[in-house]
Amino acid sequence: MVLGVQHSGGVQWALSVLTVIAYATLPLGSASYEQELVPTLLVGLVYALIAIFGFQWVQRRGRAFAVAYACVQVPLGFLLFSLSGAAVGAVLLLVVLVSQSVLLLPTPGAAVVAAVIPLIHVNMDWPDGLREGLNTLAVTTFTLVVTLLLVREQRARAELAAANEQLRGYAAQAEQLATTQERNRLARDIHDGLGHHLTVVQMLLQAARAVIGTADPDRLDSMLAKAQDQSKQALAEVRRSVAALREPRSEPLVDALRALAGEAVVPTEVEVHGAARAIRAEVEESLFRAAQEGLTNVRKHAGASTATVVLDFDRDDVVRLEVRDDGCGLREDVPPDAGYGLIGLRERVANLGGQVAVDSAAGRGLTLTVEVPA
Repeated sequence: MVLGVQHSGGVQWALSVLTVIAYATLPLGSASYEQELVPTLLVGLVYALIAIFGFQWVQRRGRAFAVAYACVQVPLGFLLFSLSGAAVGAVLLLVVLVSQSVLLLPTPGAAVVAAVIPLIHVNMDWPDGLREGLNTLAVTTFTLVVTLLLVREQRARAELAAANEQLRGYAAQAEQLATTQERNRLARDIHDGLGHHLTVVQMLLQAARAVIGTADPDRLDSMLAKAQDQSKQALAEVRRSVAALREPRSEPLVDALRALAGEAVVPTEVEVHGAARAIRAEVEESLFRAAQEGLTNVRKHAGASTATVVLDFDRDDVVRLEVRDDGCGLREDVPPDAGYGLIGLRERVANLGGQVAVDSAAGRGLTLTVEVPA
């Protein structure tokens, strides 16, 4: 069985660095015991290589390999401690082993390793050996506890990330369900509203055709007038429903703006500042709607001879859109927020964390500016 917990590369890297540092201190030995330098360095090198590369290999294997790893490193560390003359570096290498045991073994197994390591002092005189053994036990216990806390913190982070991902999935499902429910509602509206109007139109036209040769002109005109009125209501219903059901555009925003400018009554140019880049779909939709609203106002109210749509990508964190015209501008008695279109645009942009500004004065045109976080 492969070990269930995968630990971050940062932990492995830190343990590897501690292993190298501990190995580098082995030649220092200790003041109380003689050291066999060459055997110390050779055994220490073997121990360090196993601790760095063998540990990474064992992590990808089963629990039996982890037990074997501890059974090899503990006696090898004891031998190194003896050859080094009780060097601090040898103790540090064994302390690193405690951390590795926490990452490889169940907590009881790691606790056994932490309890066995102080036995390196068993050959000392009993007062000194007991004192040093207790000191080493305190160090290994501290290392065991700290590493356990680190592992639990990593697991908690991983579980939190998984929970957040699951919540995002649930939110997406809820949004999709809400969209489906809204479309179903609109489908019912089309059936009940548009279907009703078209049925009435069909019946009136059928009745008119049936009596066209015999009915008096006033009666026939009344039927056709009613049919015309019903058709107008049906057309309004179609426009409302189509606007609600419209899917997001598939073409890039720049192309959509150029197509919109080509349909404008007032000659309109599109300028792109900076390199066009991919942005969120909801941001694209808001910018397109802003240009649509701006050009609609130019056509209805500005009395302009030209208009310009500017799409600005110069800033990394914000996309800016401007609609400028050379028309009459706003009268002093007309507030910038006049009209439902601009109010709706402000609400749409505010939901994305953006802002809308209108710069105008009578006789010098109007500039509508929209900035939305990219």
